Amino acid sequence: MSKIADAVTELVKPIVEGLGMELVEVLFAKTKEGDALTVFIDKEGGVSLNDCEAVHNAIDAPLDDLDPTDGKPYTLNVSSPGLDRPFKTDRDFAKHIGFKVETSLFAPIAGVGKKFVATLAAYDPQGGVVTLELDGKSVAIDRKDIAIIREHIEF
Repeated sequence: MSKIADAVTELVKPIVEGLGMELVEVLFAKTKEGDALTVFIDKEGGVSLNDCEAVHNAIDAPLDDLDPTDGKPYTLNVSSPGLDRPFKTDRDFAKHIGFKVETSLFAPIAGVGKKFVATLAAYDPQGGVVTLELDGKSVAIDRKDIAIIREHIEF
């Protein structure tokens, strides 16, 4: 995480939680249109446009006081994580148990391969072990060996 994202995370996390939501991630990126600060939020049942607006309004003034970019202009965005966002937090794993997930590993595992779709059966945050059900078999994988894991979206 960048120094700006770290400072913003520390500032806005209690504000977002006070509104009954979870702060998922803060990203600061340079784009063609200028600098962008994006705050990703989530809550049970999903995030609405009204939720994004409420968080935006609640963090706008405190961010002005913090001045994370030392006076340089930026665009503030507040968004839901989106369906295709890779899992990053323990909560991401916990709330997707029982769901089909797309998984890409850094290196293939014998009999499984490197990329596959499976069902997320369990997650142990202390041990960092993700258990997947694939073709009737249970496969335990260290979280650090997973390049990307996200909910599988069927069309």
